[in-house]
Amino acid sequence: MNTPCRCHWVDLTKPDYVAYHDTEWGVPVYDDNKLFEFLTLEAAQAGLSWYTVLKKRDSYREAFANFDPVKVAAFDEAKAAELLQNPGIIRNRLKVAAAINNAARFLEVQAEFGSFSDYQWQFVGGKPQQNSIAGPEDYRATSPESDAFSKDLKKRGFKFVGSTIIYAHMQACGMVNDHHVDCFRHQVVAAL
Repeated sequence: MNTPCRCHWVDLTKPDYVAYHDTEWGVPVYDDNKLFEFLTLEAAQAGLSWYTVLKKRDSYREAFANFDPVKVAAFDEAKAAELLQNPGIIRNRLKVAAAINNAARFLEVQAEFGSFSDYQWQFVGGKPQQNSIAGPEDYRATSPESDAFSKDLKKRGFKFVGSTIIYAHMQACGMVNDHHVDCFRHQVVAAL
């Protein structure tokens, strides 16, 4: 059986990483709770590998009320202190505080735009950007769109939303198709 060609960064020794690449990464997401999940996880990843966060994803779902921004925005200091004792998540005080703060800001964006999805997708004109990644040197860490998205999020009071984090968020939720052109997922995702 032939192994399909995948993006170079996929560690084939980690089945959950392969599954994430093969089924989620780059697929356009329009569901607000899913977008809040990715925004929270990408912020948690700052300074760490994505795989570190991916391994803790189920614990994050449990700890952060299945990424319901209404519930997370209501977390108080006692709940934040409880989260900092949870070994299943990244126990960084600033990242936990950012997740709670960002939930409240997320709700404000929903109120203004009708959905976070409508707000987010405006930064790429409402449809995924199709990139042509031919080699590792073609991957980027930011883009003019992630710069603008990040700047606007910061203006609205979001935390841990620098342009690099936001570009990773854009990749994860399909705002950009950064699958390598030879990756079996490139054309599949482009057709979505």
